[in-house]
Order: sequence, then C-alpha cells, then structure tokens
Amino acid sequence: MPPIVSILGIEGFEVEDIHGINPVFFKVRYPLAGSCVHCQGPDLRLKDTFYRQIRHESLGTRTVYLYLRTHKYLCRACGRYFNDRFPGILPYRRSTQAFRKEVFQSHYDGVCQKTLSERLLIGQASVERFYRDMLERKLSELQNNPCPRVLGIDEHFFTRKEGYATTLCDLGKRRVYDVVLGRSEKSLERTLDGLLEREKVRVVVMDLSETYRAICKRYFPSAKVVADRFHVIRLVNHHFLKVWQSIDPEGRKNRGLLSLMRRHENKLDPLQKRRLFQYFERLPALRVIWEFKQRLVQLLLVKRKTKRECRGLVPFYLQYVRQLKESAFEPFKTLGTTLENWSEEIVRMWRFTKSNGITEGFHNKMELIKRRAYGFRNFENYRLRVRALCA
Repeated sequence: MPPIVSILGIEGFEVEDIHGINPVFFKVRYPLAGSCVHCQGPDLRLKDTFYRQIRHESLGTRTVYLYLRTHKYLCRACGRYFNDRFPGILPYRRSTQAFRKEVFQSHYDGVCQKTLSERLLIGQASVERFYRDMLERKLSELQNNPCPRVLGIDEHFFTRKEGYATTLCDLGKRRVYDVVLGRSEKSLERTLDGLLEREKVRVVVMDLSETYRAICKRYFPSAKVVADRFHVIRLVNHHFLKVWQSIDPEGRKNRGLLSLMRRHENKLDPLQKRRLFQYFERLPALRVIWEFKQRLVQLLLVKRKTKRECRGLVPFYLQYVRQLKESAFEPFKTLGTTLENWSEEIVRMWRFTKSNGITEGFHNKMELIKRRAYGFRNFENYRLRVRALCA
C-alpha cells in the first residue's frame, strides 16, 4: 500500500503539500471527472477550480484537514452543473466518512458529547448528528431482512411510563432482529403483521408466557414452540423454596442455606454437602423433597437427544408431573399444573439446544445502552440504537 494511502485511508488522492503540526493540513487533489454525475455524459466543460477544507480522521491526538482541490463542471449534454465527487466524502459534507466513524466509535465507547466536542473541536450537535447518521446507515443495511428460522421472544423493562418492550432475537445468528414496545398481542400486532416470510420460522423459544404462546400460534403457525430451559428450572426452584418456607420459615431466612438449596447437587463440594445433610437430619421430609427436586431438574437439563430418546424420557416426565399434582403442598400442585399445560413445549427442550440465554445477554447490552444515554424518552431512538448496535 502506498504511504499516502496508508496515512489518509482513502485511495486515489494525490498529495500536493503537507504543512502544520497540529492541525495538520494535507493539500490534495483528485483526478478530473470522467463523466457527468447526472446523465453520465462524457462531454464536460471545466467552469471553475476552488479549494474545500474537509475535516479528516485524527492522526493520534493531532487534528487533520484535507485542503481539497475541487472543480466545477458543465455537462454539455444535459446542461447541468456539478462539482467533483470524491470517494469517502459524501456530497455537501464538510467531513469525511472516516472522521464521522471516529466520532461514532468514540461516542459508542462511552465518551460523552461534551468531551468529544472539546477534544475534536466540533459542536455537541455535530456529535449527535454524526452518531445518529451512522446508526441510520447501519440500520439501512438491515432493512427487508426475512424472519429468522430460530426466533427467541422475551420481554424487558423500558421505562416506568412506557412499561415493557418485547425483544425478537435471531438465535441462529446471535443478533437482535427487532424490538417492539409493549408485550400484549394488541401492541405487537402491527409489527408481526409486517414481518417478511414469517411462515419460514421453524422454532420459537420463549418463557412460560401464555400471551406469547398465543401470539406464536397465530403469527407463526409453522413454528414449534420450545420452552426456555432457564425459566423452567427457575420456576421449579421458586415453588420448591415456597414449600421449604412453609416447612421451616426460620431456615428459609438463612442466606447460607438458601445458597446451598438453590444449587444443583453436582455443584456442591463435599463440605457443602455435609453441611446441607446435617440440616436435613432435623427435617428428613425436606431431604426427600430436595432429592425429588434434584431428580426433576436433572431430567429438565437433558439436551441434544434424538426423537426416539425423547420418547423414552416422556414417561418419567409425566410421572413427576403426576406426583406434583398429588402432593399435599399447594405450591407443588400449582407447579404440576403448569408443567402439564406446557408439557409439549418443555419436552421439546430435550431435542432443541437453543435457549433464550442469547436474548438475556442482549438485554444486558440494552441496559448498558440506556445507561450510557442516561435513559430514553423516545422509544424509536432506543429501537434505532438497539437494532444498529445489537444486530
């Protein structure tokens, strides 16, 4: 790569002179236009030559300007005037795309508008304008994308005034497909109706939400609904802790015991196991319940099974559901009813390995975006940033 191209980052320019320390001025020119930008006619007449001062990306901490030799032409074919067009510089812009990307990346990395304005000697409004322009350019590349084959649906909190928003995540390509304000069928109806090729969605992963399940059956009729493993196991633990509280309210308040009771058995070291079993010596019935919960969780953690292997596990699952429904504890009866209503979706977890852990990870990134912006009042601005930065 020629040294001039390496320094400027733009091909085709001829450097006539370099002067200044900070700022640095590159006096450059570009070869004459070969055709009209309007009609592509080759018959041109040179009308004027002048210089433009264009802001370019910084060299370390030094400000850089391009002192650009520009020509004005008249097209004899269409009779219209035009100025030179240059690579890396859009029409009517006083800065290169490389400089705008520099502002965008710095602002995205957490540098506030005021600091960038003072450091780069531009206005705060320019920082906001450059940042938004780059977001819109990134978003334009994602327009008219068809629905993903494996879709994750989950909710996250937006603001107190607007409430919750729904995230549609492409689990196959690990990116956010879209964000919609609201979590009811009425609020999602307009967006879901406009989705391209939604009949091609094959798998939808979600938590145990009746609303989202009804939406999937209506808008994604060809898709199989798969329960999210994390939410199912969390539900089991939640009801187990309720039963524990009804048996021993004082022990339930012990944070050390709470940590041990929540863990899977294979995550306990020998010292922790000994401490837990010493507690069970006072309440042997609780140990039976704990062991039952451990066996149920181990069954729910099964994954990557064939269709034939899944059929062999179904009787064990139904047996656990029946025991829960016949339990004397009300939380376990409620859990058994829920697992029975979602039995098809939960059993599919053994076959499909995708989960909404990807979506939850993007929710953490969305929280970071909101913190950097000190909150959003306009949902469309929030949606623009999420789609551009998480896709």
